[in-house]
Amino acid sequence: MTWGWRNSEAALPSHPYNDRRRGGVSAVQLLVTWPALLWLAWWLGERAQPRGWPRVSVYVAVGLLASFAAPAPTLVDGSVLALLAQLALALVLFELGHRIRLRWLRANPWVAAAALLQGLALFVLLGWAGGWLGLAPDVRWLLAAVAVAASPAGLLRVVNDLRAGGQVTERALHQAALLSVLAVLLVKAVSTHWFVRSADDWLAALLAGGYALVASVGLGMALAVVLGWLVRGPFAAPQVPTVGYALALVWLTVVADTLKLSPLLAALSFGVMLRERQTLAAAVQRNFGTLGWLLGVFLFVYVGSRTVWPALAEPGVWAMAALVLAARLLVSVAVNVALAWPAGIGARKGVLTGVVLLPMSALTLLLLERSAALGVEPAATVLHQLAAALLWAELLGPLLAAWALRAAREAAVAAPPRPEDQG
Repeated sequence: MTWGWRNSEAALPSHPYNDRRRGGVSAVQLLVTWPALLWLAWWLGERAQPRGWPRVSVYVAVGLLASFAAPAPTLVDGSVLALLAQLALALVLFELGHRIRLRWLRANPWVAAAALLQGLALFVLLGWAGGWLGLAPDVRWLLAAVAVAASPAGLLRVVNDLRAGGQVTERALHQAALLSVLAVLLVKAVSTHWFVRSADDWLAALLAGGYALVASVGLGMALAVVLGWLVRGPFAAPQVPTVGYALALVWLTVVADTLKLSPLLAALSFGVMLRERQTLAAAVQRNFGTLGWLLGVFLFVYVGSRTVWPALAEPGVWAMAALVLAARLLVSVAVNVALAWPAGIGARKGVLTGVVLLPMSALTLLLLERSAALGVEPAATVLHQLAAALLWAELLGPLLAAWALRAAREAAVAAPPRPEDQG
């Protein structure tokens, strides 16, 4: 097996997920249908939000229509829409990274310990249970790795919509970031093992594993240093507006994608490094203003459009959904309650923190699609098996997260803000 992007449909393995994509849709259908669906998603989201439904859940629901009307090509097909999805998530991960306080994590290591413990517990539990459900080792361990990922995009959008802030909010955001990094590490480890075991391809394993991780983090940190130097150095400006950070992230996403790196890990590293170097991003509008709002709508419609409908007719897929969602909820709640006292919070807030971390979607989906694009064949089967879990986690997960933040009394507004207030 050779390592690299698979740009031809012939390279795709025979699988219901890939067979469905081979049919494809015309470029005209995409250009005509998708703008209309995005407008519909925005319109419905603005009317559902005041009634207590998170916008992101509505966007995913509209994406289900897109899966019938005009399913977007995947990363395997070299789709520009897939690259846009990565850019949209990169904006979110940058914003999340810039909120991460490494000094706080060092002062209160129990927050990081909770994320690490629940991530590893989920990985082991789901890897073992996948064998009990009859999944092949390659499939079940890759599934366990991606199931560790939280939903930073969905969580941050809910937090921004509610203007939430407090102990539960901050712990959930920090744990979501750490779980996302851990998921990327586990996916790379499983992919490396698969390359070595299936094809004895050490070069592919090295490129898919260590090279991608180190270079992705290094690229994000290097960009943060350069941008910080431009802001403070001979070309110093009083502030870097939203467009400056957005263009930097566009460059970062395209370069990382071209070099077969992880744009998502690079964007998170970029944000964390800027925060650590105390480079101010106060001028950046919440959700990146209108640009972030548009890409956010697109991202969740894209997530909904990836629904593998044939998989939803299989009882095993629903059994896997019940297993994954129950494990994510119970493990997260149990770990956060167990470590609540040393972490400085009560058991009730530990429970609510665990509930806030339930959503999973965009990061999980893009990790799988990127793995498939890099030639990891079990990724298509894993996406098939996770169809129902992703559907329910993104439709109902944000609703439960919003409920938990309100129950923790950390939502700053009784009614969600209007779009113009966030731009």
